[in-house]
Amino acid sequence: MKKCIIIANGRPPSKSVINYFISKGYSTLICADGGANSAFKLGLVPDYIIGDLDSVFPETIKHYSDKSTIIKIKRQNDTDVEKCLKFAIRKKYSEAILLGVTGDRLDHTICNLGIVIKFYQKIKCKIVAENSYLIPTDKTIILKSKVGETISIYAFDRHTKITSDGLKYRLRNSSLPFGEKESTSNVVIKNAVKLEVKGGIIFIIRDFNFIKQNDLV
Repeated sequence: MKKCIIIANGRPPSKSVINYFISKGYSTLICADGGANSAFKLGLVPDYIIGDLDSVFPETIKHYSDKSTIIKIKRQNDTDVEKCLKFAIRKKYSEAILLGVTGDRLDHTICNLGIVIKFYQKIKCKIVAENSYLIPTDKTIILKSKVGETISIYAFDRHTKITSDGLKYRLRNSSLPFGEKESTSNVVIKNAVKLEVKGGIIFIIRDFNFIKQNDLV
């Protein structure tokens, strides 16, 4: 199973987050355009820098010119993150951790959340943003956990039904239509949480520091 890390041009991740996922087998580092500036500041060497290259600094390009594979894609009908994901799909990667996909631009944040759904059938994308770890799923999933962890669950329409086991506030074939109902800050009461999902994709958001400290990825 091939897994990669994609750094976008939003709020930079910490080096410890990147190293953690490298240790978990996400061995290829891809920078989406200006994400390479973040990699440069962190002292990392991307395997690939991909995008229209309008945000990456000239000095960054110069630094990586003989260290990384730089792929310029001029088309404007997709974002730089999408360009990276399409490249990863062609290279047969099955999972991607998206970093730097949130920040000052709310429109970019919403777009990147949508990308997780847009590409779901082709590559499984997870997001780490600050202290949040987002996992999408459309099927039954069992999460390693510990009592006391906080987990939030979001869905998007009434057709998606969720049944939970291991959460304080149980979901029983429940729908969580976006803007109407959600399961925010639910509490884990067992050492594993089972979520049965039917009829659509949900987002599971966990505390990344808790995940890392307890090695729950």
